[in-house]
Amino acid sequence: MGIKIEIPAPVLKAIEALNSAGREAYIVGGAVRDAVMGFEPHDYDIATPALPEETEKIFSSYRVIETGMKHGTVTVLIDGMPLEITTYRIDGEYTDRRRPDEVKFTSELKADLSRRDFTCNALAYHPVKGFADYFGGIDDIGKGIIRCVGDPEKRFGEDALRILRALRFSAVLGFEIDEATSRSIHWMKNLLEYVSEERKFVELMKLLAGKDAGRILREYEDVFFFIMPALEAMKGCPQNHPRHVCDVWEHTVRSVENIRADSELRLAMLLHDSGKPSVRVTDGEGVDHFYSHAEKSAEIARDILNKFKTSNKIRHHVCTLVERHGFTPHTLGKKTYKRYIGAYGIDVVRELFEVREADVRAQNPDYLEESLAENRAGLEILDEILNNEACFSLKDLAVDGRDLIDAGFDTSEYLGKVLSALLSEVMDNSLENEKEALIKRAKEFLDEN
Repeated sequence: MGIKIEIPAPVLKAIEALNSAGREAYIVGGAVRDAVMGFEPHDYDIATPALPEETEKIFSSYRVIETGMKHGTVTVLIDGMPLEITTYRIDGEYTDRRRPDEVKFTSELKADLSRRDFTCNALAYHPVKGFADYFGGIDDIGKGIIRCVGDPEKRFGEDALRILRALRFSAVLGFEIDEATSRSIHWMKNLLEYVSEERKFVELMKLLAGKDAGRILREYEDVFFFIMPALEAMKGCPQNHPRHVCDVWEHTVRSVENIRADSELRLAMLLHDSGKPSVRVTDGEGVDHFYSHAEKSAEIARDILNKFKTSNKIRHHVCTLVERHGFTPHTLGKKTYKRYIGAYGIDVVRELFEVREADVRAQNPDYLEESLAENRAGLEILDEILNNEACFSLKDLAVDGRDLIDAGFDTSEYLGKVLSALLSEVMDNSLENEKEALIKRAKEFLDEN
């Protein structure tokens, strides 16, 4: 084919060094796939029949790191660029459904490529010889297809994480998953129980940021319900309400599609109505209501994120967006907005408007313009606050604990309460955010208490 990959100088040096020592060497994997798709590769991996010990000798004049000698990988630092050079290998049994129990080195490139997950990743490239494509990877890329190398049941049985990787590649690249591979994903999803929660979460977040995340959520809902069972109740849960036109699950998927491709924002949309099925009540006129569903959804979201062992930062961020997603921006006064800014930060407050817009765009379109107008009204209030005022949290106060101590206060437990009280009055516009006025008012607080 006519594609020629522009290879960075350090990578060329590594290939030439191996070739000069009588060993072939190819760029393999994601870098080749990206180049074929017209993207600029970032990580270059090299495969060679040279054994790890040989590779160390060939690159003895460079800094060499024994990354994974047992599995044939040596990292060589060339001109500041770390390159993983791995011996061609054949994997042994995968008794834990994640990693081979052992690997056997081989001299055949085809044998090495045959153990890889998908045809688009089973490509190799040499600057002189060109492409090595034994499994139709270039053709599959051209057709936009994710296809397992060989038997998909064997590939997924070896490493269950490949199930989520297939979905992630499909969502991110916009590729369809071929029929046999798709059937195996549905059939073998239970093997995901062998994958750590942390690894599942990494793939989930990458998937959600993909341009086709909504399509994958619809086509493979059974997989997502398996890794997050609390979401399954949304499927088929009716919303007999004038503002809704579909069940909770379809509304959720649409809301994911409606928000920008940020993984945490999309995760919040995926979870924002997860509590609806458990709080649904139908009134005498047949209209459904979901009282306190935002709080219940935040509780479910917290449980799911705890299970995934996410960071506190991600958990707090996502749960805040879920719990506050039902706010009515046009009804909130400046005081409430200031408290929101002080509690969550201006970025999160602005994200709440994005969340609400994504939510209402997934509801009955007859109410869309009304809801968007409410958003605009709330944003006008927010902009007015930001343009005219600057004190939203303790760090914005013109005094801090040290200032009060210097003014004669002791380091008692009341300092924090006094500062919070000062902030409250400043945010209410009943006290000027000026040092002398704040210290005077602080002394009054102490006298009152």
